Amino acid sequence: MMRYVLGLVALVVVSVCAEEEALTTSELIEKANRDVVRSQDEPYIEDDVAYSAEMERNADPCTSYSCMWPKSSDGYVYVPYTLSSVYTSREVSVIERGLESFHYVSCIRFVRRTSQRDYLKIQALNGCYSYIGRRVGGQDLSLQQNGCVYHQTVQHEVLHALGFHHEQKRSDRDNYIRIVLENVISGQEHNFDKVNTLNQGTTYDYGSVMHYSKYAFSKNNLPTLVAIPDSSVQFGSATEMSQKDIIRLNNLYKC
Repeated sequence: MMRYVLGLVALVVVSVCAEEEALTTSELIEKANRDVVRSQDEPYIEDDVAYSAEMERNADPCTSYSCMWPKSSDGYVYVPYTLSSVYTSREVSVIERGLESFHYVSCIRFVRRTSQRDYLKIQALNGCYSYIGRRVGGQDLSLQQNGCVYHQTVQHEVLHALGFHHEQKRSDRDNYIRIVLENVISGQEHNFDKVNTLNQGTTYDYGSVMHYSKYAFSKNNLPTLVAIPDSSVQFGSATEMSQKDIIRLNNLYKC
């Protein structure tokens, strides 16, 4: 009987994992962040982007003046990080593989922190989120154990920490995507605000790992985002960084 119960539990766990792995990056993040109750010492969160205070959320892109990670004399950009001890060995493997994926396509190098002042504190806090770009001191990057530890989610949050916004927020988005606010959950409209982004000479990228899915924050199972002029264009289903994500990253950091 005990063997049967354990087998049933294992089957349920595998089924849940398979279901989550079938979700897009933005669906994973939205699911993990849904109904999250944050502690008082956590930052103000808009979707999965962290701010020290709500007034910061409409600021111009900081990468133009202050929040890029510095380049070393050897041409690499070293980003120190710490990793919470609560993660299992499997979760550590997923997170480190996500970090290492940047090493193969850019001059970004993630290194374990020793005594560096500025660094990423990768923790299993409440939901998935990150600040935009480098901040002074240790900055939280949350990958909740239940729902956030996936390769594409690691890449997504790390790209935020390197200075990137969501693709559908970029300054020229109105030429490529239509926001259907009447289908958006009340109180979540700010997640679709446009930002005066620096687009690094690239065109709009429906395939970006930073792009929301078609039904993001939908209150009625109807689309909140529609591609224009061709509404049949698919988007928001990336499972890893696109070629344009990589080009933007390399252009920004002059790799």
